[in-house]
Formats: sequence, C-alpha cells, structure tokens
Amino acid sequence: MLAYTYIDRGRFALTEKERPFLLEAEDAIVRVTLASICTSDLHIKHGSVPRAQIGVTVGHELVGVVESVGPAVHAVKPGDRVAVNVETYCGHCFFCKRGYVNNCSHPEGGWAIGCRIDGGQAESVRIPLANQGLTRIPDSVRDEQALFVGDLLATGYWAARIGEIGKDDTVLIIGAGPTGLCTMQCVRLYHPKRMIVCEKDAERRTFAAKLCPEALVVPPEGLVNFVLDHSEHGGADRVFEVAGSSETFRLAWQCARPNAIVTIVAMYDEPQILPLPSMYGKNLVFKTGGVDGCDCAAILQLIEAGKLDAEPLITHTFPLCDIEQAYDLFEHRRDGVVKVAIRCCT
Repeated sequence: MLAYTYIDRGRFALTEKERPFLLEAEDAIVRVTLASICTSDLHIKHGSVPRAQIGVTVGHELVGVVESVGPAVHAVKPGDRVAVNVETYCGHCFFCKRGYVNNCSHPEGGWAIGCRIDGGQAESVRIPLANQGLTRIPDSVRDEQALFVGDLLATGYWAARIGEIGKDDTVLIIGAGPTGLCTMQCVRLYHPKRMIVCEKDAERRTFAAKLCPEALVVPPEGLVNFVLDHSEHGGADRVFEVAGSSETFRLAWQCARPNAIVTIVAMYDEPQILPLPSMYGKNLVFKTGGVDGCDCAAILQLIEAGKLDAEPLITHTFPLCDIEQAYDLFEHRRDGVVKVAIRCCT
C-alpha cells in the first residue's frame, strides 16, 4: 500500500509498505478514507519532535472505516465509520483515570500514531488500544465534518475546558491558524462576554472574522493597548496562546490581567523565556502541555447538533498520490490554504 514516510530529517516520501495487521487483542485495522496534514507533521519533518521514529508513516488526523478488530475490542466493529484519536491511551492507568490521557503510561500511550508508530497518511493503519482510540461517527456526520475531531477540535475543546472560561470574561486567542480557529469555536461554546483574536496574516484574519463574526479580529501591532481598551480589569481574563513564536509567547502574558489564566496550546520549535522579574505581581496561572484528547464522543455530538463546524477549514483536497504537492502547498501557505484533506481510499 502507499504510505507517506519519514525518511530522514527534512525529508518525507511516498513509499510502498506492507498492509498493517492485528498485533494485539485491542488493535483495530482502519481503512483510511480521509486524512489531513498538521503543523505537527512539519515539526517532525524538520526534526523538532525527537521521539518521532525514522521510517514511520506520518499523519494523525484521519477518519476511516474499521476493517478488522482484535478479540478485546468492543467499542467498534468492522464496517463502522470512525474518527481516530490523535492519542492512544489505555483508560486505566494513574493518568488515564484522572483524564490526563496525554501521559498514559502504556508503551503505546500518548501521541504515538504518526510519530512513534505508523500513522494515517496511508491507505490503511493499525490503531492500538482501539476501544479508546476510535469513536464511531454518527450517520448524519460526513467524513469532512469529522476529520478534525481527533486532533484539532480535541485540542481546542481541551484548551477551552482547562482555561476555565466564565461568561463575564474577555478571552484573547493569539493565532488564527487551524488550531486557533478550532480553539475559537470551542471557546465560543462557553459564551464569554468578549472574544479577541490576534493574527498577523491578513488572509487568516479575514477567514477568522467570517468564521466567527462576533470576535474582534486584530493584528499583533498595538495588541496590548487594544486589549486594555476592550477589557475591564487591566487585560484579558483568559489568554490562549496558539501561534507558537517568541513574540506571541510574550504577548500572551503581557495582555493578561493580574491573576488571569494563560493557556499555552502552541508547540514551540525552541525554548521560551519566562521573564519572572517582569511578570512579578501579575500572579498569573500558566497551563501548558499536550492535548488530553478524550472528548471525541462529546465533540461529535456537538458537530451533529450544529454547534461545532470545522469543515470550512478544508480549503484544498488532494489524492494520496499527490500528497507531496499537498505538503508543499500547506508548508508554504500558498493559495489561501488553511487545511488540506487527503483522500486515501474510497
């Protein structure tokens, strides 16, 4: 079968691989119908994810159809359309019991798919711990609507949940890339008083304003003063940093009011400096880390109810055989691209 493979630092390639097969009792084999390219895939390509294994099939955003299951799998059956969780987790270790599935202590727990084990930019994929890693897609939800459930929407949903948003809050979201847009939609579920979205790219600002008309969408220039002018207590009550640069990390704490919660959603290519002397007295709470992606069923219910819709993020679609072209478009942000869908099988 065709599989897009991590060959070496800076190089992916479409290769021929053997089809996956069941290895453990909790495994499932999924025929991939639709996959996507994530910025995290680019981090792997450029060597920013040390745990990523050379030779692995990349891709962790996907939906498909279950082809076979191990004897211990009861949550799904062959023929089910499923969303694949970015994380695999056992459901019963110390961390899983507390909802911290990103830190599952199982050997294949956490972010494994498309990083440490073969992922979904391929015709077929093995999903370990499938009872937790696969969620059945309702019949009324299309593949395109469900494509981002296991990663982008799971990340936005997790971030909004741990951000502790109140109805009187001014919320600042820094970054209107795909993850920022999904975070914006999930923040909206909590009905904050005001939402400010900061994005340096003019095309992305226009896209964000269309997707969420009630948000105040602004460039980073003058952001600190803009937030001060549009908040009641000296800054944003809740800040979500989703852009991932040194500048946006600095803006996140500068724009927060005293005693605010700053949630770091972004992944950084280099260490960030926390200037404690400059921040002294703000008494900020920082929340950081990888998504605890255990809310896929709830997210699918919200999609089915019309309360979440990430399908508009898909601006381009390519067949698997043209995935190199898709990567080139996505990495260099050409032609107004937001997200690319890859058709792997019919």
